[in-house]
Amino acid sequence: MHLEVVTPEEMGRVDRAAIAPGPHAGYGLMRNAGAAVAGEILARYAEAEGFFVLCGPGNNGGDGYVVARLLAERGLEVRVFADAGPATGSDAALALGDCPVKPEPLSAFQPRRAWLVVDALFGAGLKRPVEGGEAAIIAEVSNSGLAVVAIDLPTGLCGLTGKPLGSAFSADLTVTFFRKKRGHLLVPGRQICGDLVVADIGIADSALHAVGCKVWENQPPLWRPIWPKITAGTHKYSRGHVAVVSGGAITTGAARLSALAAARAGAGAVTVLSPANALSINAMHLTSIMLRKADTVSELQAFLVDRKPSGALLGPGAGTGGRTRSFARALLDQATEASGLVFDADAITAFRDRADVFFGMIRASAGKVVLTPHEGEFARLFPELQDGTGVSKVQRAQEAAERSGATLVLKGFDTIVAAPDGRAAINVNATPHLATAGSGDVLSGIIASLMAQGMPAFEAACAGVWVHAESGRTFGYGLVAEDLPDLLPEVLQRLFYKKVTPSAQARS
Repeated sequence: MHLEVVTPEEMGRVDRAAIAPGPHAGYGLMRNAGAAVAGEILARYAEAEGFFVLCGPGNNGGDGYVVARLLAERGLEVRVFADAGPATGSDAALALGDCPVKPEPLSAFQPRRAWLVVDALFGAGLKRPVEGGEAAIIAEVSNSGLAVVAIDLPTGLCGLTGKPLGSAFSADLTVTFFRKKRGHLLVPGRQICGDLVVADIGIADSALHAVGCKVWENQPPLWRPIWPKITAGTHKYSRGHVAVVSGGAITTGAARLSALAAARAGAGAVTVLSPANALSINAMHLTSIMLRKADTVSELQAFLVDRKPSGALLGPGAGTGGRTRSFARALLDQATEASGLVFDADAITAFRDRADVFFGMIRASAGKVVLTPHEGEFARLFPELQDGTGVSKVQRAQEAAERSGATLVLKGFDTIVAAPDGRAAINVNATPHLATAGSGDVLSGIIASLMAQGMPAFEAACAGVWVHAESGRTFGYGLVAEDLPDLLPEVLQRLFYKKVTPSAQARS
């Protein structure tokens, strides 16, 4: 499984790097691409009564002409529609010259029942809104209910951001080449693409060296090799000790969810640090998880010196006042290179007006730090990095990670994990069932646990996000956050002792 995810600009550089040394000229790669698309169409839609192939003026249209030729050579009924022809001497012009089906204008298109639409208008490099005749035909196809196979990327979808640019096709199948683009995986592009196939068209993996790709699809091969190992000599403290800071009497549940998740994810010891007014409440609900009073910074510092936890989590239910801010400073001040620190929820909001101070504390700390905001919390720390039509969620997360000095988990259906050095991963196995109160508390506990056990921050965050999402997928309807920690053993058992079957969107 190839996990690299490229931008349209990077894919262009890959194409040029692949063409320069041979053995394939540009038209050779185009023929391979068209053959891959035609093969998928024949495998999935052989029962179609005919095929509409919509071609644009560029290489995407060239791929479409190859598809039309191959389908026509099979004796199938094919009609080609295009408003603008390819540039003279281009690879697409060669493909048009070899195609026995002559193009008709887009205005002549009329849907026919049981036909298939092949979208070869514009690929991943589109940068302008789709308007005019192309927009009209997209609307006509959408209203007709005909199945759509998109070449490279559905027309109208931005390959960088995964957002529509004006009108956009909603495809049943998208066939892309060599590697996935960001637009295939980011929301709403992931849904707009339908089933996604990555076809091998003869580009060597070494062509990727011209790009220096630093973004990946978040799948187990990215982090499974460094998952913490348990050996015959392992004892509870060598498996990591996580401290979870609890809030007051009426907000203790969030910390307990995090603590239980940390334990289920493999930490050998977990301690809840509770204010005095919540000790009895926490004590009634904790068994294997330890409890200690920590109302003040001095009590927290005494615990850190005494027990030397290898991981800590601050935020779930902790409150947004001075106690949370002073605890964050103490945790960062006393962190060592072996310490893993997660700041979530209230710990993020507590610094909404002190973001630069918070980032300075993180950069001065020796610890490994992870921030886990959802979009609302992200906006409080990074108001200048807001979402927009032309803005990529990956880029926003990368810039936030660089600015803060922390590994950043920007949560959502397409959660992004970004490291300060520019690495990023896009998660693809999420489920809407995780949109429930307390789900994020469980995630932060898993990440804190993995860092406490020695995983680097970026890999721990990627692993935590994937395992958390897989737990939600395992349960499905009726999920509440309390279910998630108890699902972790099943998910981890499958991960390490049985074959994990990736989601349809994640297959390549």
